[in-house]
Amino acid sequence: MAISVVMPALEMAQETGKLLAWRKKEGERVSKGEPLLEIETDKAVVEVEAPGDGVLAGVSADVGAIIPVGETIAWLVSPGEHPPASARPAAAAARATSAAARSVATTASLEASTNPSSSQPQISPKARRVAKELGVDVASVRGTGPGGTITTEDVHSFAAANAKDPSSATEGEAPSQVARLMAERTTQSWTTVPHFFVVRDVDASALLAAQERLAPQTERSHGAPTTITDLLIAIVARILAKHPRLNSSWSHDRVRPNKDINISVAIAVKDGVVGPVIANADKAAPGAISVQRRDLTERARAGRLRPADITNGTFTISNLGMYKVEAFTAIIVPPQAAILAVGAISDRVIAVDGAPAIRPMMTLTLASDHRVVDGAAAAAFLNDLVEAIRQPDKWLA
Repeated sequence: MAISVVMPALEMAQETGKLLAWRKKEGERVSKGEPLLEIETDKAVVEVEAPGDGVLAGVSADVGAIIPVGETIAWLVSPGEHPPASARPAAAAARATSAAARSVATTASLEASTNPSSSQPQISPKARRVAKELGVDVASVRGTGPGGTITTEDVHSFAAANAKDPSSATEGEAPSQVARLMAERTTQSWTTVPHFFVVRDVDASALLAAQERLAPQTERSHGAPTTITDLLIAIVARILAKHPRLNSSWSHDRVRPNKDINISVAIAVKDGVVGPVIANADKAAPGAISVQRRDLTERARAGRLRPADITNGTFTISNLGMYKVEAFTAIIVPPQAAILAVGAISDRVIAVDGAPAIRPMMTLTLASDHRVVDGAAAAAFLNDLVEAIRQPDKWLA
């Protein structure tokens, strides 16, 4: 039986994906779970695995195409089997028929109450919001989505084609889809999520000692030395188990608890930042976290993340310590309720028992969504986290 290959959706707001490469040629044998194609989505460049065994056939999408999510772009068939010849045209015809039916019904309704000549183009809610932000008149945009629906890609293309800056002698560089959508998502988060911040400094002496002790052990046992980020992932996940509100999400105007603790780790890539996920981090040993985090980092920077790598995160850690940044604030990744910004560990003069002393200090800045978390809850979480960093062996055993 033929298996359809469709453009996947990584989140509800995603409308399209860009096909970057086919990893197999039409007519080649494919095994389930084998990398089949590479796409650029709202979140990252990802590899899509084959949904089953078969021969790749009926490829209907070219490299570079912008494809609506859910649309069939190829088939996996048995040797000698032909792909369903009418599946794609039938689906397109069904969409066109449905769109025409909706248009007739809408026109009939309008004729009964308003000017029959007035009409509005079909446009997705996200595309309408983007059009408003860019000052684009949607009536001038030609939709390329199903049934002529205007997509965010259509709005961006129209805005780019009509952008004029007489004061500039050269054109600006057009961002990639990943960079552009990252800009959209951070803008949306910053303007719609009520952020507030709590900050703590912590003596990282014990954390450094734990990392120095564990690094050679995990390198021998797992082939990857433990980093400060790995230890923080393990400690934060275990503290989140005591503070489930910080591990919740804001969805459909209500707080949704998350039963799993999945830590997203912000990783810089060529065109922006991606957040691959360490699933069930509260149950994972530091060595296992080290291996998984290193693998995710390498694949993220090579553009080989899979959809499962960047979904279902419940809390994010962003560490800029390796860039010598002492403190910063981070933007929450919806629908998550919080993100922890980690600064560099650096020697500072502090008061110890009433006398000046030099200690390796680290600044933690917690950003929280005030719809989910109040100030007291955020402070309690951060206090427990600071105490755990001062006594890491208690939590990493």
